[in-house]
This record gives sequence, C-alpha cells and structure tokens, in this order.
Amino acid sequence: MSGTAEFTGAPPVADLATWQAAREELLRREKAHTREGDAIAAARRRLPMVEIDGTLEVTGPSGPVPFLALFEGREELLVYRHMWHDGAPTQGQCEGCTLSAWHLRDAVYLHARGVSFAILCEGPWEEIAPFLAFMGYTQPWYSVRGLPEPLGGEMGHLTVFLRRGERVFLTYDTTGRGVEVADTQLRLLDLTPYGRGEVWEDAPDGWPRGREACWYWRTDHTGARPDDAATTRPVPQWTRPGAGPVDHLGRHAHHH
Repeated sequence: MSGTAEFTGAPPVADLATWQAAREELLRREKAHTREGDAIAAARRRLPMVEIDGTLEVTGPSGPVPFLALFEGREELLVYRHMWHDGAPTQGQCEGCTLSAWHLRDAVYLHARGVSFAILCEGPWEEIAPFLAFMGYTQPWYSVRGLPEPLGGEMGHLTVFLRRGERVFLTYDTTGRGVEVADTQLRLLDLTPYGRGEVWEDAPDGWPRGREACWYWRTDHTGARPDDAATTRPVPQWTRPGAGPVDHLGRHAHHH
C-alpha cells in the first residue's frame, strides 16, 4: 500500500512504524494527563465537607422520605440533579440532563463499592412519574421541589455526600463540563478521528463541518436539527416505544 495516498477530510496515510511513533508520542501526553487526573482526585479526597440537614424530605414513588434514606444504608451517595421544565410534555424536557440520565441508568458498580445513586429533580413528582415511565428509567428518582442547595437549587450537577451515622455531609459538586465524567459516549467520541463533531473542537482543515455544541439536543426523526423545535426531541427518546413523530413537541405548549 502506498504511504503517500491522501483522503479529503481524513488523517494522512502512513506506514505502521510511522503511525506507532506518532502514537507513542501522544501516549506520553495521555499518561501525563492520567497522572494529573489522579493528583486532582487525591486533592478532591482532601476537600473539607459541609454538614447538611439529612431530615429534609424528598418525594419519590412512595411519597415523602428523608434525604438520609437515599443512602440505603451505605456510607456514600452520588446524585445527579436533573432540570425540569414545568408543564412541558415528556419530549420537551432538558436535552443535556437527558444525556446524563441516559448514561446513569445502572449503578451496580457504585453499589459494589458502597456508593448509592439517585437522581434528584426539581420538577413536581406528578410530572416526573410519567416521564420515568416513558423513558424506561429504573434508577431511583426523587423530587426536590422547593428545597435549597445542595439538594435543590441549580440543576445539572453531580453532587456527592458522605454519611456518618445520622449526619449527612456535602463533599463534592460539579457542573458544566465536569458532568462529562458520566457522559461516557462523549468521551468515546473523543477517541474517534472526527470527535464530537462540534464547532469548538480543534479540527484540521477539510474535516467535516462541526455543529454547535450539544448536537445531541433535539433532532427530528431524520436525525436533523431543524430551526423549528416543534418536530424534535432529545436523541434517545426516538428509541422509546411509541415515540415517533407527533404534531407538536414544544417545551412549554401542550401536554401529550
């Protein structure tokens, strides 16, 4: 095979030895990145913690329960705080939180390490319940309507708590791109030649034109994201039973 062939919008073609040398150079950077991540995790373990009121009630399928119950007897608890648009139809809920919740459907390895998991949502339980049924979520969800930070308040966060007997402490919180630690398919896309396909990425000339960040937000049934949001919904909802195109999918318009 020729070592000089070129393809438009693709990496240059090289022989295996050339590729291996370039790969090893990048690997040195990746290992440094991993070591720095380990050092940051070590610093994270040394953060102070803040006591919160574990008797505050959150609302789940069985009604109000104290936040302390979400630990399920374990010492640690990780929660994702999910946004909510009041009165919106199921398909009108937050695209970014849908992305994260979709990746957090199984906590078996957290449980094995003594960490419980739950999703806290600022919506009213009577609206949350049908949403969970539609999406097929089985993780524990709770409404934190009206509660202060760090249970309610600003959503779109991963938040960590530690229990000491009946006392509860906040140990860590992150939002924005910090939440990507849970969004594993974004990290997998980072391994591919075309990455996430977002305009902010540093891509070589001739690469496929990137889309706006959050391309996983509403798309129509063809995969396109039209200007008119009335025919669109968050990506994973197209896979749900009965979730085909409907006449209106607006965020705050009508219930369906």
